[in-house]
Amino acid sequence: MSSYFCNLGLKDYLEAYTMQTRLVDMRQAGSVDRDIFLVTEHPSVYTLGRRGGREFLKVPETFLAERGIEVVPIERGGVITYHGPGQLVLYPILHLKQSRLSVADYVYRLEEVMVRLAACAGVSAVRDERNNGVWVADNKLGSVGIAIRRGVSFHGLALNVNPDMEPFGWINPCGLTGVQMTSLDLESGNDVAIADLLTELPGILESVFERSFVTITEEQAERTGVKN
Repeated sequence: MSSYFCNLGLKDYLEAYTMQTRLVDMRQAGSVDRDIFLVTEHPSVYTLGRRGGREFLKVPETFLAERGIEVVPIERGGVITYHGPGQLVLYPILHLKQSRLSVADYVYRLEEVMVRLAACAGVSAVRDERNNGVWVADNKLGSVGIAIRRGVSFHGLALNVNPDMEPFGWINPCGLTGVQMTSLDLESGNDVAIADLLTELPGILESVFERSFVTITEEQAERTGVKN
């Protein structure tokens, strides 16, 4: 099985969301003939999952607006989370049935991708029964939140590499109390670059999802019927 891999670089959250939904429709219709894995970073934004999460904001939304940070409701699972530069975000547009994956198996594999990326930075990350994602001791390093539309999954994972950690302190991340977020920078004691992890990511995806990858541009990903 072969899939597409596309690096969007730094991308506005709503632009990336619109792109995802368009690709989901194309994947369902068969005009895109295989799954597409989008990797990106976002300018600062809070997103609310299907269970909401405004109650987990610790600061007024006017405070966030003054800093240019939007709060965006979205249909993925979970509650409030933060995205910002220095966070590696992966959005697989993945047909679960064709991939022969259950939802639980898919989430497990997304977590496994983060575990292996963390290991590349010398950090030992683990799963925790409290919440999906990956952890270092009691601190959360990466999150998973997905949505499924007629069998095609979108949204995905967010791994903290070297983001500004202050905005995480303005929420109860993922609706959890008494939990601190952490990053690969903090846990490793080194400067970890997303660019270095991106060199490892395709190989990790090939191993975890048991498929090969063809790298395409954003323009190709946007085009209906991308085929080799």
